Amino acid sequence: MGIEMSDELFRQLTDYCNSSDNGEDNRRRAKLLGFTQEGVLVAPGAILRIPRDQVGTNTFFGLYTYANGNVTVGKNVLIGPHCSLSAGNHKFDPATGWFSGRTEPDGDDSVVIGDGCWLASKVTVTGGVKMGKANLVCAGAVVTKSTPDYAIMAGVPAKQVGEIDPVTGEYLWYHAKEKQS
Repeated sequence: MGIEMSDELFRQLTDYCNSSDNGEDNRRRAKLLGFTQEGVLVAPGAILRIPRDQVGTNTFFGLYTYANGNVTVGKNVLIGPHCSLSAGNHKFDPATGWFSGRTEPDGDDSVVIGDGCWLASKVTVTGGVKMGKANLVCAGAVVTKSTPDYAIMAGVPAKQVGEIDPVTGEYLWYHAKEKQS
């Protein structure tokens, strides 16, 4: 049985779900998804299939972000657009010759995003990763291993390319040694 609605109501609903990226609508969207913590905002298109009580206050989920499974997000976290946080792992079954359709337990495959982190656009965090406090993860990085506090991570797979001074907030970039001829 479908719900009937006018063309105008459908247009408004579509606009709200896909275009209304502002504080008021992002807060309303968070509440509709069950995130009642103070300051949680959810931008349009985000799909959040994670425990509601594992998200800290003042957390923003960007446009079209995907989070699934046993994911914990600390407080004061900024997750940019098109990020993927996916706990779990599909296991290859030699008997069938394919990967299982469901996540198989292989130890701790949860994802933890520490307090104060910023995941820039298109960051992927894989199962089992525990990110330290106040990490900056550069756009497009794929984080496959746990990170220390105040790390600046970049690349595929992500490597630590710098750190943040916890007292001043200054970014301290590591410089690769020049190749010797």
